[in-house]
Amino acid sequence: MTLKINRRSAHITEGVARAPNRSMYYALGYKQADFAKAMIGVASGHSTITPCNSGLQRLADIAVKSVEAAGAKAQLFGTPTISDGMAMGTEGMKYSLVSREVIADCIETCVQGQWMDGVIVIGGCDKNMPGGMMGMLRANVPSVFIYGGTILPGHYKGQDLNIVSVFEAVGQYTAGHMSKEDFCSVECLAIPGSGSCGGMYTANTMSSSFEALGLSLPHASTMANVENEITGLIERAAQVVVEAVKNDLKPRDIVTRKSIENAVAVIMAIGGSTNAVLHYLAIAHAAGVEWTIDDFERVRKKVPVLCDLKPSGQYLAIDLHRAGGVPLVMRELLDAGLLHGDCMTITGRTVAENLADVPPLQPGNKVIRKISDPLYAQGHLAILKGNLSTEGAVAKITGLKNPVITGPARVFDDEQSALEAIMAGKIKAGDVMVLRYLGPKGGPGMPEMLAPTGALIGQGLGGSVGLITDGRFSGGTWGMVVGHVAPEAFEGGTIALVHEGDAITIDAHQLLLQLHVDDAELARRRAAWTKPAPRYTRGVLAKFARDACSASGGAVLDRF
Repeated sequence: MTLKINRRSAHITEGVARAPNRSMYYALGYKQADFAKAMIGVASGHSTITPCNSGLQRLADIAVKSVEAAGAKAQLFGTPTISDGMAMGTEGMKYSLVSREVIADCIETCVQGQWMDGVIVIGGCDKNMPGGMMGMLRANVPSVFIYGGTILPGHYKGQDLNIVSVFEAVGQYTAGHMSKEDFCSVECLAIPGSGSCGGMYTANTMSSSFEALGLSLPHASTMANVENEITGLIERAAQVVVEAVKNDLKPRDIVTRKSIENAVAVIMAIGGSTNAVLHYLAIAHAAGVEWTIDDFERVRKKVPVLCDLKPSGQYLAIDLHRAGGVPLVMRELLDAGLLHGDCMTITGRTVAENLADVPPLQPGNKVIRKISDPLYAQGHLAILKGNLSTEGAVAKITGLKNPVITGPARVFDDEQSALEAIMAGKIKAGDVMVLRYLGPKGGPGMPEMLAPTGALIGQGLGGSVGLITDGRFSGGTWGMVVGHVAPEAFEGGTIALVHEGDAITIDAHQLLLQLHVDDAELARRRAAWTKPAPRYTRGVLAKFARDACSASGGAVLDRF
């Protein structure tokens, strides 16, 4: 009699040599018949570190029961998380992007080390999403991603609140535009419970794109964590992944150049986070798919912004869900010829087949607009190049009346001194702030700049002060901001050569990021520049700084 743990492992027979292998599983409650069942991993990002992940244990427990009910065996294991919102503005923020790689490593290691047949990945906070997807693609067993769900809004004085409300309140309070009572109330009421940050920030952007990519179920990306409909979603996901094991439908069968283009089209349509550029470069690399930073610009030019969502719009992710969700956005794009309907999904059906029963977008929908009446005629994530960013930089250009500025450089070699200058009123309309040595290697870890950008918005300077950085921005950032400047300062990019008062132009119309210093002077400055010593020489940040590639390549660690 032949017994097996899963289809990919060597058969475990009743012979003496295999007894230790079987014994370990018997200790976990396996019966003899269980060895013929598919083994499905359940990778859970549950933790009480952050509200984004504090509601995931309930979902993981449902996933385990649902896998067993679908006729397979579940193996539960954990992945870590770092809360961007909690770490923002601190040294801890440098670990955020690092955690993307750690999460991917955890999933690859457990799935491959235990020779699992398939995996369900459950994530909440920002880096859970791309990290989980990268791990799924590396392991390449039948997989489905379950988003832990968005948070519901907080409320104060008739206004919906979310995490960005707090960062902007800091600027409003320090500028004298908000009372201490209101400031404290916003701080206390903005986050009412579990779930990921509520606007179209990075977590909701990535979850929404995973629907379009084909590795999450329809309607899965905008549900609220605390509402019960998510239970039915998990039950369906367990059935889908067990069926995918039977059909040998794997992530790299689904994630292709065309399906990534679908995902990026949805990111443009929903007004998603700048971080999606970095993460999809990394996801494409994990999938072995050719995709460059210039492909985002190609998609941007043909896909309009259809959704009126925060940070630059009015509504939250839960409002998008109640207005029809990502499937309704996708249906509008598909009908306009802006999606590849023939791409396969984890459901075993194509994109077009999944959308066949989605009713057309009806007039009067306040959250989702028709293709014929978009918020913006082209996408919002522009790739800027020039002598400051020969490899490219990323600008979010929604919410601005005129995304063009030329002004004097205000130069900072760290985030903290930049924030202090803003809070002290030293930054004026027309300035262009330069925050550098914050890239993948220089940060290290490419921290987000929500604290300074939120303070600028709160002081009413969001549309009149430019800010460029080789670091990243939160998905909650908007304004005259350009991130991911590459090459980064630590590698001798031109951003390292900027002097206080130099004229800089940010021009989203011409896709230009230019330092107005002649080539001879730049050559002189470059000859005088000295590469700084690494900030860390041991541990995970040192390893990341040593191995990370440029932001223009996704800041991955294995681009050898």
